[in-house]
Amino acid sequence: MKFFKFLFTLFGLLLLAGCRLENAPKGLMIDYPYFITKDSMFVKKIMVPKGTELIYQEDGFNKGKQEKILNEENLKTIKLHNGATIDWGGVPVYEIELFFNTKMHGFTVYANFYRLSKDKKTKFSELWQSCNDGLGVTVKNLNDWSFNPKNISDIESCSVSYQRYFKEDAKQQKFLDSIYNEVTKKK
Repeated sequence: MKFFKFLFTLFGLLLLAGCRLENAPKGLMIDYPYFITKDSMFVKKIMVPKGTELIYQEDGFNKGKQEKILNEENLKTIKLHNGATIDWGGVPVYEIELFFNTKMHGFTVYANFYRLSKDKKTKFSELWQSCNDGLGVTVKNLNDWSFNPKNISDIESCSVSYQRYFKEDAKQQKFLDSIYNEVTKKK
């Protein structure tokens, strides 16, 4: 009984701390297959640098570190390491992660706003930074994780503060609409 109470408490603490399960202690995490890029390469229409970790969905056959790249269709996360970022809509990002809910066609993008110089700030980056967390993006084509306004169908969330799910909350909807309008604005 004490063991179950311990597990329940530990799981609750992880949820409260906002930890993603893949960052949980070894006993709680899934050993997702992953590949570390040996050179710069295109993945999901994004040029990623050498040393990028490509994490794939659990498939029952592959676990842990892989010696060769796996099928891009099964990619769930692009994670850059050692302070590396890529440009995503003018914002330096360090991780892109497929939505957990597979019925939702999109991903969450995580920015490093400390790497964004003042002269590169835009209305889009300022709105996103005000949430200070991941930007949930729904797309038409899941094979394209680049910043492609023609592929972006909506901004689903900006941190936990703004969610499309809460349709009756006009303030949240207006804020997400303003980010979406900045994304799709003709340059």
